[in-house]
Amino acid sequence: MNDQNDQNGKLNHADVQGNILRGYRRQRVRYLMLKVAGATAARRWLTASLTGADGVPQITTESEKRWGSKPETCFNIGLTYEGLRALGTPAASLADFPTEFIEGMTKRAAKLGDVGPSGPENWEKPFDKPAQIHLIASIYAGDCKKPDAAGEIAQLDAVQRAVVDGKWGMSLLGTRDGWCFNKDYVHFNYADNISQPKFEEIHTTDDYGDYPDGDSQPMAPLGTVLLGYETNFEGLKWRVPRPPQLGYNGSFNAFRVLEQDVVCFEEYLTTAADYLLHDPKANLLLPPGTESNIGEGLSRRDALREVVAANMCGRWRNGVPLALSPDTPSPSKPVSKTNFDYDGDSRCPYGAHIRRCNPRGAQIVQRVANHSRRLVRRGMPYGPAYVYDPAKPRDPNEPKRGLLGNFIGANLGAQFEAMSCDWLNLGLQDPRVTGSNDPLLGANDPVTSWFDLPLPGGDKIRLRKLPRFVTTKGGAYTFLPSISAIGYLGSLSG
Repeated sequence: MNDQNDQNGKLNHADVQGNILRGYRRQRVRYLMLKVAGATAARRWLTASLTGADGVPQITTESEKRWGSKPETCFNIGLTYEGLRALGTPAASLADFPTEFIEGMTKRAAKLGDVGPSGPENWEKPFDKPAQIHLIASIYAGDCKKPDAAGEIAQLDAVQRAVVDGKWGMSLLGTRDGWCFNKDYVHFNYADNISQPKFEEIHTTDDYGDYPDGDSQPMAPLGTVLLGYETNFEGLKWRVPRPPQLGYNGSFNAFRVLEQDVVCFEEYLTTAADYLLHDPKANLLLPPGTESNIGEGLSRRDALREVVAANMCGRWRNGVPLALSPDTPSPSKPVSKTNFDYDGDSRCPYGAHIRRCNPRGAQIVQRVANHSRRLVRRGMPYGPAYVYDPAKPRDPNEPKRGLLGNFIGANLGAQFEAMSCDWLNLGLQDPRVTGSNDPLLGANDPVTSWFDLPLPGGDKIRLRKLPRFVTTKGGAYTFLPSISAIGYLGSLSG
């Protein structure tokens, strides 16, 4: 037992930063990329952040009492390896951190598929100088039920001013803002934030919200995201950096700025639909006369566009899973969006995005890995929503759009990197997709890319020439320290 847990050895909620085990469900977020310009002042700032003293924003915790108070803004921090070093973390402690965290995201780029246009040499400021990014602070504001853009932005501005006040030794390198423009819908017009890991000490069946049938996936052990706890691997705990107050109840985050070419995506759906219009096998994919099952008043071409979009994701754009409703996004009897699996004859493609990221209980080559790479995802779009209009020409000044994503787990290498490399970009989980990339997030090249649409009876239609729809524009690996760790770092000297 350690002093980061209570006397019964259970999780001390007040020692864990918020937004890890449970999401905030806020309307807006701002990320501050910071450099430690003065270690002594920065350590004082960390100490003050524990209580909100001297005007410093208070760290939001997982504490149930804290959650009950619903603070106007939620504030959290993540530290890079260089940030830990800049604060004076002892060399012996730094050496305890895993290699991928020490090296940082830019040196792991090839493993993540960050090559070509997504390569670190093309990343935007301040991510083009990763060694200078020491700390990434997140500020969440706003009520999704009653959005007030002006008020929310004012809250973000106020917290930012308090963070970069000149006396605290923090230099602002850059910011990134995100906002929910249509509840849980994101760019590419898919419903998102549907399926997240649930933890026995945190969640109950009430936490499934609109999905009363629950989730077929097993509860995740706390070691999925927090250091010091049992993991999905029997008898295995990830190494906890020493001293204990530094490592226990901490987590790791892959922060990503992912630009999405929404126009290109919609154009590809049209190209694929035009191809299917001339393929006789498409009558098995969408029997003539059933277009209304896809959407009222849709032409065959537009209905095929939606069929392709659903197969690429593994869900219809409203979130209904193909595993439960392969022929329509509006089944006559509502189906669960979370309680499903991929049985032997599932119509969800082996290469669909949600199946590649999380194979659930399906048979895969790396059988032991089924539930071992689950991640907590906290993301929010940036840029305005795109409204598809086939009659509208491409605007050369189309605004940038994308996702500010956080992929949180206890081990970057075994979870985020393994998923990104083995599953998203190599397809090693199933020989039928090996050699292809994820159709939505993968490092696709039109010369070599392909995606299979499964047909009833076991046949398929292969789509080719998928472009890369998502390009990495920046990112960093951060350590999300516990409250005890923040206090420890604040107490360092030298």
